[in-house]
Amino acid sequence: MNVLLLGSGGREHALAWKIAASPLLTTLYAAPGNPGIAQVAELAALDVADHGAIAGFCREKGIDLVVVGPEAPLVAGLADDLRAAGIRVFGPSKAAAQLEGSKGFTKDFCAEFGIPTAAYGRFDTLAAAKVYVEKVGAPIVVKADGLAAGKGVTVATTLDEAFSALEACFDGTFGGAGAEVVVEEMLVGEEASFFCLCDGTTALPFGTAQDHKRVGEGDTGPNTGGMGAYSPAPVMTPDMVEHTMREIVEPTMRGMAARGMPFSGVLFAGLMIAADGPKLIEYNVRFGDPECQVLMMRLKDDLLVLLNAAADGQLAHTSVRWRDETALTVVMAANGYPGTPEKGSVIRGLDEAARDGVEVFHAGTALNAGALVANGGRVLNVTATGASVAEAQKKAYDAVDRIDWPQGFCRRDIGWRAVERERR
Repeated sequence: MNVLLLGSGGREHALAWKIAASPLLTTLYAAPGNPGIAQVAELAALDVADHGAIAGFCREKGIDLVVVGPEAPLVAGLADDLRAAGIRVFGPSKAAAQLEGSKGFTKDFCAEFGIPTAAYGRFDTLAAAKVYVEKVGAPIVVKADGLAAGKGVTVATTLDEAFSALEACFDGTFGGAGAEVVVEEMLVGEEASFFCLCDGTTALPFGTAQDHKRVGEGDTGPNTGGMGAYSPAPVMTPDMVEHTMREIVEPTMRGMAARGMPFSGVLFAGLMIAADGPKLIEYNVRFGDPECQVLMMRLKDDLLVLLNAAADGQLAHTSVRWRDETALTVVMAANGYPGTPEKGSVIRGLDEAARDGVEVFHAGTALNAGALVANGGRVLNVTATGASVAEAQKKAYDAVDRIDWPQGFCRRDIGWRAVERERR
């Protein structure tokens, strides 16, 4: 099979690494890719926003399957345009991608189909949103409705913080994504990430993880795209997985089909595990980043077989096997992140770091005169497996310490909750 993978981050490097191991694969192309992905795929200079160019490339290269990594092309309808051109795609339609593309859409959908989630209000004016916040009080959560690269959510502990978050949305800080906002109650519990592969009818559970959104140790500081993750999530017991499938995922699959927009691709449920069971925080319509990295390290089966089954509506006849080990990934970010990252600094020592079962996935790198340099905020995902979270954590940080990059930083406590659990 010839496969085209779209994207350029750590998630896509992990997907490329796993797809490249498939006996079904003939050639893997990636666009635009990164230096890490280039080790396992042929890079193509394609603009993911140019749907016609992507379709033309697929015809020229005889692409059998397109795998869309990031959310923006899906929300923009890339999967629809490729399918209309007769090209097989792993990823949801534009209509189905509204589950991530519009938080308001998802909240209304949950209300219609009885899916447990936080109480909320939707607003398209600052004045109305402020009135709601004053009525409900703090703490409260303010979310830009559209895609904001993981940065459009504020957990406000005071009314002033909530008002500032609302003003940022309506002042254009997040562009068009903030033209409408969702304001919702703050859920209390432990967060977890739950993934399913979907084919429009069947949802196949595809692993659990927990990530660390805050930039600082002890889960302090501003939110980021994610500073690390581990899998499986201890809080997602078999009973909790069954509860999530029954109360959240399966009603979503039925509801989307009833609306004439059946969901296929990856359904990523961000959950709050509360005393009364799981509640949906948000949906994403692609693999998480950096959760994908730990899932790929644990996946025992051929990923390409699973992606084909999802694309062809055959998941009802498919199962997934996982390695018993825990996987943990540490994000190394450029100084300045999550603000303006410092780009261009040279990174050395990756070959020394990637040993003893450790993989270093490239997230924001580039080549400059033959040297590997930082080219983004989150730059590397140092990923290890172990018999326990503590063992995987130690291996990952040992690898981090072998990387020579003074201009980078990481949190030193990824997995701390799970490690504490293991010590009890």
